[in-house]
Amino acid sequence: MSIAIAIDLLQAHFGERLSVANSVRDAHSHDEAHMTPQMPDAVIWPETTTEIAEIARICNDQGCPIIPWGIGSSLEGHVVPVRGGITLDMANMDKVLAIHAEDMDAVVQPGVTRTRLNEELRATGLFFPIDPGADASLGGMAATRASGTAAVRYGTMRDAVMALEVVLADGRVIRTGTRAKKSSAGYDLTRLFVGSEGTLGIITELTLRLHGQPEAISAATCAFDRLEAAIATVIESIQLGVPVARIELLDALTIKGFNAYSGYSMPERPTLFLEFHGSAAGVAEMSETVNEVAASHGSLGFEWTTKSEDRNRLWKARHNVYYAQKALRPGATGYVTDVCVPISRLSEAILETEKDIADTDLVAPLVAHAGDGNFHMVLLADPTSDMEAAQADGVRARLAERAIALGGTVTGEHGVGVGKRPYMEAEHGEAWHVMGDIKRALDPRGILNPGKTVPDN
Repeated sequence: MSIAIAIDLLQAHFGERLSVANSVRDAHSHDEAHMTPQMPDAVIWPETTTEIAEIARICNDQGCPIIPWGIGSSLEGHVVPVRGGITLDMANMDKVLAIHAEDMDAVVQPGVTRTRLNEELRATGLFFPIDPGADASLGGMAATRASGTAAVRYGTMRDAVMALEVVLADGRVIRTGTRAKKSSAGYDLTRLFVGSEGTLGIITELTLRLHGQPEAISAATCAFDRLEAAIATVIESIQLGVPVARIELLDALTIKGFNAYSGYSMPERPTLFLEFHGSAAGVAEMSETVNEVAASHGSLGFEWTTKSEDRNRLWKARHNVYYAQKALRPGATGYVTDVCVPISRLSEAILETEKDIADTDLVAPLVAHAGDGNFHMVLLADPTSDMEAAQADGVRARLAERAIALGGTVTGEHGVGVGKRPYMEAEHGEAWHVMGDIKRALDPRGILNPGKTVPDN
């Protein structure tokens, strides 16, 4: 039993769709995280569920790890093949299989990206709202339970996935869930696999919940002298029942990078980016309500627009904010991290973290999905400095501990992967070991994305 034998057997089946070339393996050795790259032994491009089932059977027999791959945009080392093995690139499984406009759902293969799906939906009056920023594959988004800027109104992938087709480690193919809006039939296996990060099974088909395209959309920006005032505006707006579609908070340092990278000239102050969906009258009313709330907390102005070109430019720049943040310290290594806390503790979590960072040599811009209590930091460190690397690791660890102490989680949307695995027992206690029991039950040989998320087999 060996990885080499598995590759030989798969080569006979897949020919040129299996590669052991160094350049191909290197491209699949890392995601967007700072973790040390490690190359798989081979990369394979399946095209059907039947082929994936055959790959699983061969790899299970030979004890060969399988690492599912979407587009590699994850941020905690999810796709790094830490035990070698076969990377399963889903790029060729990229078909939109069905759109049921009357039922507001779609069936897709895992390699379809969110942008591609929305292009297919354009003529139907429907859209898929989960938007993590990167044009990620929908299979990868389900595997990591992605969310993003619109989660405050539309939820996360946990809420969007209605049903799945999954290949298990031994090659069995199962279906979880249905296209019905609800069910009381048995365990909710769909939600078990959503967020399992490729450790329990390989997602080969998804049924997704869709939403109607809003009649009108408006966007606004609003700056404050104090971060606490911006967060108080968010909390009060939510308490008033304003159904804001997006509420993003960028700190002053991020706005500095944002202006330089994307050509804006905003005041370098903590700033809210907001978007409202609804009827023309509805979005105007929502905007006015939030404007009044912001003014009561000392806002420095409220810039509002319904022009699509202005909105698109603003959100495109927001989605590029990681690159704007990295440009604040050219050549630096970006240690990316996120946590999520109850909204009432968000100011406390951010301010304590900023004090922590002040004692280091790091540059650390911040952006938050403020309506969810979820914030992200990029810890920019000198790649030649062991001291700064250690400082970044220390800040990440203390931030995780702080989030747990405040009643939150060590990751709101990046997922666990390699990076957050050391903190899982602290957050979940014995429940983390129960997750390991589930892993062993479904993958007794530990071939599915080993070394990630759960305790080892």
